[in-house]
Amino acid sequence: QVQLVESGGGLVQPGGSLRLSCAASGRTFSRYTMGWFRQAPGKERETVAVISQSGGITNYADSVKGRFTISRDNAKNTVYLQMNSLKPEDTAVYYCAARPGTILTTLGVRYDYWGQGTQVTVSS
Repeated sequence: QVQLVESGGGLVQPGGSLRLSCAASGRTFSRYTMGWFRQAPGKERETVAVISQSGGITNYADSVKGRFTISRDNAKNTVYLQMNSLKPEDTAVYYCAARPGTILTTLGVRYDYWGQGTQVTVSS
């Protein structure tokens, strides 16, 4: 089992940047595929980005490609989401999630462990 804690959210102006972090407990972090998801008020949860166990393979939602970068540091048990050129439509609660195994999937229902979320608000 793994516990996840997100941090780094906040209020930022359009065009600004934020870096989210997700710290995982346990000694087997490198065995988990990781993902970032978000949910805006009144909307369904959507996948933002996912990353393989080693970090060598990533997948992004079309809406964030070229603006967001997912990465991980297995030595620090942490996954990151660098968000640049933020837009008001990026406003949401952002969650990180983990699933054991090598299969890289963007389906949120396939992820077993979730953090509590961190609010990102993009507004002038």
